[in-house]
Amino acid sequence: MKGNSLVVFQDKKIRRTWHDDEWYFSIVDVIAVLTDSPTPRQYWGKVKDREFKALELSPIWVQLKLSSSDKKLYLTDCANTESLFRIIQSIPSKKAEPFKQWLAKVGYERVQEIENPELAQDRAKEYYELKGYPKDWIDKRLRGIAVRQSLTEEWNKRGVEEERDYAILTNEISKATFGVDIKDHKKIKSLNPKYQNQNLRDHMTDLELIFNMLGEASTTEIAKKRDVQGFKENKHAAKEGGKIAGNARMNLEHKTGEKVVSKNNYLKLEKKKKLK
Repeated sequence: MKGNSLVVFQDKKIRRTWHDDEWYFSIVDVIAVLTDSPTPRQYWGKVKDREFKALELSPIWVQLKLSSSDKKLYLTDCANTESLFRIIQSIPSKKAEPFKQWLAKVGYERVQEIENPELAQDRAKEYYELKGYPKDWIDKRLRGIAVRQSLTEEWNKRGVEEERDYAILTNEISKATFGVDIKDHKKIKSLNPKYQNQNLRDHMTDLELIFNMLGEASTTEIAKKRDVQGFKENKHAAKEGGKIAGNARMNLEHKTGEKVVSKNNYLKLEKKKKLK
């Protein structure tokens, strides 16, 4: 599975990665949330020296690669849920108790989803229903999530490991499918790049979702049949998979006289949610 992701606590982002069959969270990000310190890295350094000096040879944290603001991966102090509870005890904060409750819930939900993958889909469905997305759109979006997961699992098996490489391959599929890259597709839909929660797929029309699925599913099948290995071969497969969807898109556009890539978005749903 693809390991790196973000979770949000009280509008603050926390990086995490899947390691040894459990989530490991960036300790610096947690400290930033709990303390609002402008220098959480230095704060963590002082906590380590003060509270965990004796654990230097056998620390309760590990260094794992996480994506930084420059999109590169760096070794970062990370801790699992159990160790984070211990670290939090050493940090005076009014947010400690609600954060511990949130952390326990996040960890428990992930364990549930591993034991029963349908729960992840149920939670996603509930999320989109609460935001007010149409039922038919939700069905396609959930199917697209499953197709995407199959693709990333295939990439992982075939030697694609860096988060940056996943982004490049995804962009290659998108360019070949829609004739525009992800950045320009977002511009067409008036999505603001500074808002990371404005996921392009969450603003695609039904047709865009369908062609996006076709491009990713085709890429998965090509990778399997050719047994491609490494980033270079997977990039070639991504272009070919996207081209299959792109040809289908252009054929439809020729028949209907209308472009598939649309400026339509679901930003109105976000505005409605804020007004409530």
